[in-house]
Amino acid sequence: MDTQTLEKKTQNMKNYPKVAVVILNWNGKFFLEKFLPYVYNSTYPNIVFVVGDNGSTDNSIAFVQETYPSIKIIANDKNYGFAGGYNAILAQVEADYYVLLNSDVEVTPNWIEPVIAYLETEPGMVAAQPKILAYHDKQIFEYAGAAGGFIDALGYPFCRGRILQEVERDEQQYDDNREIFWATGAALFIRADVWRDAGGFDDDFFAHMEEIDLCWRLKRMGHRVGYVADSTVYHVGGGTLKASNPKKTYLNFRNSLLMVQKNAGFFACWWIVFIRLWLDLVALIKFLVDGKPRDAWAISRAHQYFFLNIFRNAKKRKRFSVKENRTGLYKKSIIWDFYIHKIRQFSQLKNKNFF
Repeated sequence: MDTQTLEKKTQNMKNYPKVAVVILNWNGKFFLEKFLPYVYNSTYPNIVFVVGDNGSTDNSIAFVQETYPSIKIIANDKNYGFAGGYNAILAQVEADYYVLLNSDVEVTPNWIEPVIAYLETEPGMVAAQPKILAYHDKQIFEYAGAAGGFIDALGYPFCRGRILQEVERDEQQYDDNREIFWATGAALFIRADVWRDAGGFDDDFFAHMEEIDLCWRLKRMGHRVGYVADSTVYHVGGGTLKASNPKKTYLNFRNSLLMVQKNAGFFACWWIVFIRLWLDLVALIKFLVDGKPRDAWAISRAHQYFFLNIFRNAKKRKRFSVKENRTGLYKKSIIWDFYIHKIRQFSQLKNKNFF
């Protein structure tokens, strides 16, 4: 669907759905000062703005109240992380669509309209993301989301425009709107009723991969998740936890295992976990060789948490009466393709290896 068609469909919507743009803030005054003006000037005609606060101590909320008195403030009593924080905030927001937007995202003109039009006109499409480019180099895709998320047979996520640590330049190679497997939490559009039906994020994730877990659940419910190239935003990335932070290592390794146990097939999940534990051991050894013992210990702690909570996490597995939507699932191993076959770009992956 091209841009003109999307704009026409948007204009022809008799009643614009109510959209709530919700920014979860934790000591993010710098980003709010820099990027909130762009968000506040969004042109979508039926919109409310919400800043949810996770126990900030940097006067960021005072700044919003003084500068943007029409923006609704919802304050949590402490930092519940990205997952728990959004769950608590969105329970108090009434709208047809939620837009979960990171505070370190610069939006562009007309960034909302194409995505809402896409969700309104594509059957079964309940969540979507725009094109995510890097704020500091707007010619390349941003790590967290790029041109839409996918997942491989072992539960490793990757994107059009980003495979593992390799990020591509944006040369309009992914300018087609299409169904994907998961949409980034940096700029996640989702139908509010579906958010509630799916149960929102898993609080236990705290941060990292909670949106992939949610989208996997949506796919298992038979829903569709999409990518809209007609909308572009620029993401700073790493605003809360830097890539080298051992806490980020811990959350990524831990949450990845939790996500597989919750969503992969009952028998498949255990051989996936078995293989993942060995691959994690390789990563742990590499961290030790590279002189990063804190990251190695973070992987060990992630495994400890997983096994100590294995029965508790198993209770979160849900059965759905509809047929699972597997579109966007890569049938092979992206790790094998990256390190053995030297594949660095999404376009090098064969279509026949995707559901």
